[in-house]
Amino acid sequence: MGLKLTLKPNERVIIGGAVITNGNAVTRLTIENTVPVLRRKDIMAVQDADTVCKRLYLTVQLIYIDEQNRLQHQNAYWQLSREIVQAAPSTAELVDEISSQILQQRYYHAMRAAKKLIAYEQEVLARVSESNAGLSAS
Repeated sequence: MGLKLTLKPNERVIIGGAVITNGNAVTRLTIENTVPVLRRKDIMAVQDADTVCKRLYLTVQLIYIDEQNRLQHQNAYWQLSREIVQAAPSTAELVDEISSQILQQRYYHAMRAAKKLIAYEQEVLARVSESNAGLSAS
């Protein structure tokens, strides 16, 4: 039994590296073999990777969907993950979780873990912003 997808009108999905845009009607698909599948909510566009942790997510996404260049993307991941942990040691546990999933070739799970890292990054940036606002008010 394959993976069943229901696509909303005009919804985009990546299946096996191909970007597919649905037409004007609801479409039901069954993916009968094992290929990477990303729904719109999980796809990050290059222009949206505007923070270091979002760039890490994008890199993991590329590891998942771009099998032909996977080694190149993995090398970029390891470099970027080291830089993140060096700059912010408090991210080590989250980065370790992502790395573990990558080593197990569970790339979609690594992407989900990378979403946690993005949420943490946003939380830290918000605290820094609040702190800076407090300093400038005094």
